[in-house]
Amino acid sequence: MTDQMTTETSSENSSTVASQPDYEVVIIGAGVGGLYQIKRLTDLGVNATVLEGDEDLGGTWYRNRYPGARFDSESFTYGYSWDEELLQEWHWTEMFSPQDETLKYLNFVADKFGLREHLQFNCYVERMVFEESSCTWIIHLKDGREITARFILTAVGPLSVPTMPRIEGIDSFQGESFHTFHWPTEPVQLAGKRVAVIGTGATAIQLIPEVAKEAQTLTVFQRRPNWAAPLNNRVISEEEMADIRKRYDEIFAACARTPGGFEHEPDRRGFFNVSREERLELWDGLYDGPGFGIWLQNFVEIFMDEDANAEFSEYIAERIRQRVDDPQLAEKLIPKDHGFGIQRVPLETNYFESYNRDNVQLVDSSETPIEKITETGIQTSDQHYEFDLIVYATGFDAFTGAFDRIDIQGVGGMSLREKWSDGPVTYLGLLVSGFPNLVMISGPQTAATNFPRGAELSVDWATALLEHMWDSDKKRFETDLAAEQGWFDHVVKMYEPFLLRTAQSWITGYNSNLEGHEYGKTRYNIYNGGGPRYAAGLQKVAQEGYEGINIE
Repeated sequence: MTDQMTTETSSENSSTVASQPDYEVVIIGAGVGGLYQIKRLTDLGVNATVLEGDEDLGGTWYRNRYPGARFDSESFTYGYSWDEELLQEWHWTEMFSPQDETLKYLNFVADKFGLREHLQFNCYVERMVFEESSCTWIIHLKDGREITARFILTAVGPLSVPTMPRIEGIDSFQGESFHTFHWPTEPVQLAGKRVAVIGTGATAIQLIPEVAKEAQTLTVFQRRPNWAAPLNNRVISEEEMADIRKRYDEIFAACARTPGGFEHEPDRRGFFNVSREERLELWDGLYDGPGFGIWLQNFVEIFMDEDANAEFSEYIAERIRQRVDDPQLAEKLIPKDHGFGIQRVPLETNYFESYNRDNVQLVDSSETPIEKITETGIQTSDQHYEFDLIVYATGFDAFTGAFDRIDIQGVGGMSLREKWSDGPVTYLGLLVSGFPNLVMISGPQTAATNFPRGAELSVDWATALLEHMWDSDKKRFETDLAAEQGWFDHVVKMYEPFLLRTAQSWITGYNSNLEGHEYGKTRYNIYNGGGPRYAAGLQKVAQEGYEGINIE
């Protein structure tokens, strides 16, 4: 579609930038969303490239290589939906794919469609400046290079910036230590090691059972217990995979009509319209079944009505008690400050059983807080623990963290970091007023769905917008403040019916490791209206000539 573009000048201090930028489109991030976006653009013949800060592609699945890492979406609902040949060729070996297989899949896709030649690695973006006179973005890389582009599409991921706890002495520890996001590429020797894991969130819940199998001792430091439910993973046979391939149209149709982008559909009989016996029958089946059924196939009242939530939370608590031998320990593992499903539910494999092992110890930091990290271990308020390895499973600066890492300057030098200092404000979760020619793939305030299903929605909409620009010979688009405020108000309204509005989670922007992210300072990070409503909204905006977007 476009010829190779060259830049005559690319200087931060220049008043203008060459009329022909280096690229028509630059994509930031080579994960699930970025790979699909470059596929769409190269199919159109667009001069586009992907800038990836890591050494290779994969995003989340390149970085999160800790033992036990896997997704909790059914594998066949997680893969790309847009190529029939790809769907027929790939064999998912497990119901819930482990990290190494998922990364293998993404590399297979990149090689199959010749995407790798459009990817640039070790390209860490430090700064982006919009040059108004030329309607061009100037991208400053960590290695000192500058790249110019007409349009920028960010595919940086919602959980790509890890956070460390605010504990004294972290740098003083003389043994091995790292955040799970930075798990080494070389094998980590756990056998014979005294290991500490700080955190009991979703990552730790996957990691702890695996470490417990190998480590001499494992000590888990828990600040707040987390609800979790069984993953119930299993192998996918050749016969079952053959059947899945026949049903892909049906599978993706189900994902498109369900709020979460899975095959799981909520039970709409009404919590209070069925007997206690019927509720227990449903819950037993869901708890023993695979995946997010326990969360997404449940009664919707559980997530909106406090009495319904309390009853179901007690059901889950009792199931946990049945799995932990020590009654006192079981109670420490059961949350008392929030109900089940109010925060995103981690799925686990033998997590609670791990605490039955002789080599595993739980330290309740609410009773004996960590005071500092020492040269040899961890000092709590009551004793010192010696370790060979400390693993920080302490979460992420969700949704906005990756944007805050980049100094993004829009019209008149407006800083995105400053604009979002109290939380994200967007139009459709894709555009931001004051930042022209910038689209955020799966950005803050897009629909909270099975990630690839949501990413495909973002990519397809962004590509259609760019095609509209090129077909009409336009150079600039920017959402207006009224549209942005209208979407923000709608996002806030979608929080109101749900108990999650009170969650101490990344859903509301809570992160005790970050200043300004304390509980009570709600950041509206996601769109709670469900995938179908979100998709319909995107379609409506496009069909009505991109209402709320100024195109010049």
